[in-house]
Amino acid sequence: MAQALNISRAEGSSLDTKARTSRASYQAYQILHMAFIVAPVVAGLDKFFHLLVNWDQYLPTLVNNLVGGHGHELMLGVGVIEIVAGIGVAFKPKIFAYVVAAWLALIIVNLLMIPGYFDVALRDFGLLLGALALARLSHEFS
Repeated sequence: MAQALNISRAEGSSLDTKARTSRASYQAYQILHMAFIVAPVVAGLDKFFHLLVNWDQYLPTLVNNLVGGHGHELMLGVGVIEIVAGIGVAFKPKIFAYVVAAWLALIIVNLLMIPGYFDVALRDFGLLLGALALARLSHEFS
């Protein structure tokens, strides 16, 4: 009798897991989770290689002056932070999705200081909303 109860619990657990993972909200979580691992890591690594873009162009003159003209070095530090944030999302999305959202808010402020980059700031606002959605979904699925 006890074996029958254990078997039915195991089957029920398997069914619960299958039902849970087939839900649209879980699939959205999976997409956002992967995106916010890959995107920050790739962007962070590219700060060192400039294969996608010259990232230094996104640094306002004011900020470059604040760091004594060492804007490139600042961007390398930004790259390290982005890599750490992406890895953090991989292991602790409940925490690091909020870190990524805050980081994106700082990037938006930075971009608003550069004329001609308002469209990029708007795109990053969309990413910030995605990071917040991941953070919320992480409370249910991670």
